[in-house]
Amino acid sequence: MDIEQILKEKIIEAFNKLNVSLTLSDVVIEKSRSSEHGDYASNIALKYASRLGKNPRELASFLVENINKDNIDHIEIAGPGFINFFMKNDAINSVVKKIIEEGENYGRGEDKHKKINVEFVSANPTGDLHLGHARCAAVGDSICRLYEFAGYDVTREFYVNNAGNQIRTLGLSLDIRLRQLHGEKIELPEDSYHANDIIDIAKQYDKEFGASYKVNDPTCLAHLTEYGMKAELAKIEKDLGLFRTKFDIYSFETDVRKNHHVEDVLNNKFSKYSYVQDGATFLRTTDFLDDKDRAVIKSDGSFTYLMPDIAYHLIKLSRGYDLLIDVLGADHHGYINRMKSALMMQGYSKDILEVELVQVVRLIKDGKEVKMSKRTGTGVSLRELCEEVGVDATRYFFVSRAASSHLDFDLNLASEQSSNNPVYYAQYAHARIAKVLESAKDIKIDEEAPLLKEKKEMDLLKLLIEFPRLIESSATKRAPYLIATYIQELAAAIHGFYTECRVIDRDNLAVTSSRLALAKASQIVMKNALNVIGVSAPNKM
Repeated sequence: MDIEQILKEKIIEAFNKLNVSLTLSDVVIEKSRSSEHGDYASNIALKYASRLGKNPRELASFLVENINKDNIDHIEIAGPGFINFFMKNDAINSVVKKIIEEGENYGRGEDKHKKINVEFVSANPTGDLHLGHARCAAVGDSICRLYEFAGYDVTREFYVNNAGNQIRTLGLSLDIRLRQLHGEKIELPEDSYHANDIIDIAKQYDKEFGASYKVNDPTCLAHLTEYGMKAELAKIEKDLGLFRTKFDIYSFETDVRKNHHVEDVLNNKFSKYSYVQDGATFLRTTDFLDDKDRAVIKSDGSFTYLMPDIAYHLIKLSRGYDLLIDVLGADHHGYINRMKSALMMQGYSKDILEVELVQVVRLIKDGKEVKMSKRTGTGVSLRELCEEVGVDATRYFFVSRAASSHLDFDLNLASEQSSNNPVYYAQYAHARIAKVLESAKDIKIDEEAPLLKEKKEMDLLKLLIEFPRLIESSATKRAPYLIATYIQELAAAIHGFYTECRVIDRDNLAVTSSRLALAKASQIVMKNALNVIGVSAPNKM
């Protein structure tokens, strides 16, 4: 039972008697902070009194008299006109049976019939995923999980930049490592890739194709470059799999550029918005949202990164998505309006594309910032971080704050097995309930849960009721951190219920049956919430 929506509908019905039409979004219902002020409260009388020529308490009195009292024990008016609702216990308790019946689908939204494409990570296939990629992976995948659970059709996409300078540098770095393997005295330039994985790939290539490799042969270099790119991409895909992040589509920049596709897009779709200045070609993005026009062809005739990106986004839209979402590093803030402007040139709404900017991460250990891996001497990779603190802690910490906020990742805290560690605290709540249910598996659970009435029971029930609405709002806001916050509140409520309410009392099986039902419902919701951000829900710890 969605009590907040029911109360909103009751208030709207009462306003209809004043010939005032309201929508659900016009009415705000909040959980009361104190049980003395009821279970839920609304400021609706204060909001609309002046518009109706009434004082707030007068309007509140009218509403209270005309509100349908089904499921409501009583209503009080407080202060200048707040309306406090005291619900009947069975109205609140009924959520237990609903949760148990729906199980892993509790909180799942109805099919929205809306297709969303989320592109994230999209790291250059030239080395390990670093912390920025890792946070983008956690945020992007959690956004996808949220959208899916809320009822949207989601496609996860990884864009492989395999046509730029980075790939050329990868090929040249592999070429030098390969020649070194054959005894050639040659140094790796400073701007090359120096990571050990380049040596490993060169060794593997040498085993398979070394006998036929010819130095200074463009065909051989192209083959080596492609081999290295695929090896790096396979490693990235493996690491993302470890991180519980899968992609539906891998799109390649080389495919976007095939058959002069980018040139055709510019000439056929953007000719009326383009002009040449100082030998370079620009788009009039200032006609839309941008602060200055953007170059799409340099004076040397090569494309800037923007034009292939525009062509790629149009390819995505051609697949019939209702919304594109790009999850990018915070340094891409200037990218948003230029891309939106380009899509608007093709008749799309500025809202067809949304960009989530993910801020940087600092690793902190023993109070000091950790910048380099002890193993490799380079930046700490996603794989190494997961090996040190686990996938669960890594994912949870990365989404625990808004993506737009800088994040200090405390390695000591993430490794700690105590209530100070939010991941441990939440997972322990789930495991604690699992142990209780296992201990009482011989006692029949009463899913109606009629005997729940204690404050800690009511606090927990109200949180369980909130979950479906939270999924909807978090998905709309693309804010997985709200789920992380809810998980902490739910864990605290579960621990409070366990501590203050004797769950298993074999001398009072009626109350025990109700409390076991609440325990089971709590376990289901905790698991569902953790799954939305890609964190496991262990039964034992």
